[in-house]
Amino acid sequence: MNLNALTQLVTAGAVEELEVLSLEGGFYVLRALTGTGPVTLSDTLGQPVRVRSITELRQLLIDLPAVPCMLVQQVVHDEMCGQRDGPVAPMRVPVTLTSQW
Repeated sequence: MNLNALTQLVTAGAVEELEVLSLEGGFYVLRALTGTGPVTLSDTLGQPVRVRSITELRQLLIDLPAVPCMLVQQVVHDEMCGQRDGPVAPMRVPVTLTSQW
């Protein structure tokens, strides 16, 4: 899904939430959660769009209508140490796309 398609989906109310996935290597990937499942923002070659910061993401999505957004990051310490019983859920932190503060 490209940025135009994402904007159309958000405008139509088809996106429940955006997830900003924090990945190893210091970059983020954006995923839209829709009624049919998650869809990743892609470039013209079909590759996931990678951004290096939340500020860069805000600049990319500056014209996007308001939609809930969550920063999603795996809890590496729990995975490495194996101290927690049961499944390890990722950390989810609300992020605003409209301003830094």
